[in-house]
Amino acid sequence: MSKAHDILIAKCQNNNEKAMMQVYDVYCDAMFSIACRYLNDEDAKDAMQEGFLKAFTNIHSYKPDHTFGAWLKRIIINTCLDVLKKRKIQFSDVEVEDLQRLEDPDWYVNTTLSKEDIIKAIEKLKPKYKVVLNLYLAEGYDHEEISHILDIPVKTSRTHLRRGKLQLQDLLKDKYNEARY
Repeated sequence: MSKAHDILIAKCQNNNEKAMMQVYDVYCDAMFSIACRYLNDEDAKDAMQEGFLKAFTNIHSYKPDHTFGAWLKRIIINTCLDVLKKRKIQFSDVEVEDLQRLEDPDWYVNTTLSKEDIIKAIEKLKPKYKVVLNLYLAEGYDHEEISHILDIPVKTSRTHLRRGKLQLQDLLKDKYNEARY
């Protein structure tokens, strides 16, 4: 980021409310989009606000070895996950069967499907699959990290991702067939 951005963050660290509002204005749309990956619009808005409060309260712990946006994104995601945990979304899977581990580095998506179609389909997934799928695909976490974040076994993370992918493919099958004709 720019030197002006660094100065703005430094002002926030000195409790400058005007600077905090400027930072909020810069990041609010992006952070809302991230929160919407995990929660419905109203809950995402609340989680985003709470995340910004946490960020500004703990801004002294921000270290510029990562971008401020990445630091803030992590806080927003963790806040969304806290909301889901409070709702008692069960991420653990008692019947994690011995699935064959499939190497599937390419998630082929037909180009006739729109981004909106895919996003709408992801919204329809079971919450535990949606969260793991978002953490893996959108945020770039690996299964080890997801396991740590959600406090689940790595095998459960893989199972939820696989089941989420299968459910997503099934949801997109009709859209894909519509687009072919």
